[in-house]
Amino acid sequence: MTSALTATAPSAKRVLSIDVFRAVTMLTMIFVNDLWSLSGIPGWLEHARADQDFLGFSDTVFPCFLVIVGMSVPFAVQQRLAKGDTYGKLLLHIGLRSVALIIMGVFTVNISDLNEAASGMRKEWFQILMVAGFFLIWNQYPKQDGMLKGLFTGLQLFGIALLVWLAYRFKGGAADNLTGMTPQWWGILGLIGWTYLTCATLYLFLRDRFSALVVCWVMFNLLPVAGHAGWLRQLWPEGPQDWILGNGAFSAFTFTGILATRMVTRWQEQQRATHIPLYLIIAGGLFVMAGLLSRNFFLISKIQATSTWIWLCCGIALIVYAGIYWLVDLKDKAGWFTLIKPAGTSTLTCYLIPYVYYSVADLSGISLPAILTTGGVGLLKSLVYALLVIGITALLGNVRIKLKL
Repeated sequence: MTSALTATAPSAKRVLSIDVFRAVTMLTMIFVNDLWSLSGIPGWLEHARADQDFLGFSDTVFPCFLVIVGMSVPFAVQQRLAKGDTYGKLLLHIGLRSVALIIMGVFTVNISDLNEAASGMRKEWFQILMVAGFFLIWNQYPKQDGMLKGLFTGLQLFGIALLVWLAYRFKGGAADNLTGMTPQWWGILGLIGWTYLTCATLYLFLRDRFSALVVCWVMFNLLPVAGHAGWLRQLWPEGPQDWILGNGAFSAFTFTGILATRMVTRWQEQQRATHIPLYLIIAGGLFVMAGLLSRNFFLISKIQATSTWIWLCCGIALIVYAGIYWLVDLKDKAGWFTLIKPAGTSTLTCYLIPYVYYSVADLSGISLPAILTTGGVGLLKSLVYALLVIGITALLGNVRIKLKL
């Protein structure tokens, strides 16, 4: 007999607290991504070095976002099933969405290697044209018939041609060893794309078997342990040094989010919504304890993707979401987050705007005085900058410019 937990599936209704969690995480991501422009700020705010046994504040942001990706997957799948989508249509949607993110990731990760002389183009213009191509292809165009539909299709084709031209023009590396675009580490968007492809596909086929979802979660959490402990090399000496999903860490975060949504859904159906923040805090606390215990064997390292980093960040994500759930779903304080709402609903747009912002700033030749990029004043500047990016996202949304994958 199917257990109550196994039978529990989220409704297709959008969950406001997840959108708020995504908005807060996106605000934080833009903020920490601007820290490179500052000096004289506390070291704990930045990323830790690869060999440093330390968890910087910046090291927790991407994991939180991957947990949110997982939390959204059950709702997205249920919504499409409720609309009548077949498995084939769902797989096509997951595949196209993943490919789009992977393409964006490959473009963005190569920018730092651009040889301007060989490519005949400044990095700033490459970034601007790249983002323009993304928006032309994946903008959420209004549904139209006739001439307007043809216009929108033409814009998408032009965007594809623009990206193909940029990829053709791209030359990276030193003058004596030029290369074309390479996947490298896929970039942030590419990593999200591969992780989403893996986890969403697994969830689609296993969503009615909760125990199978737990097995996936265990597997992805054990892979980093096995890799850093050397067990995988002992079992498979001739195996690859790396694989497309890293060491499983990113999928571990995403499956933690998937299970969190399934558990929250069950608690809601059991009329225990008021207890959900406590349950999430307990689960987060257990993750933190596991991370601290793991530190006896592995250092905390985002770069190395150790289990210590994974479990500490999973714990932090669940505890933060507990607070947001309490505020938004139980205390009805969603209005507190209205200012940053676009970051939760137009996340990809928000993420890409800085590429244009920094490029335009560099091309203008205008730089901020040192007093605005140092210490506490600099941190305030970065916060204002993050809010400005979200404001631009809102303005673009008002004129129907919004990426939709």
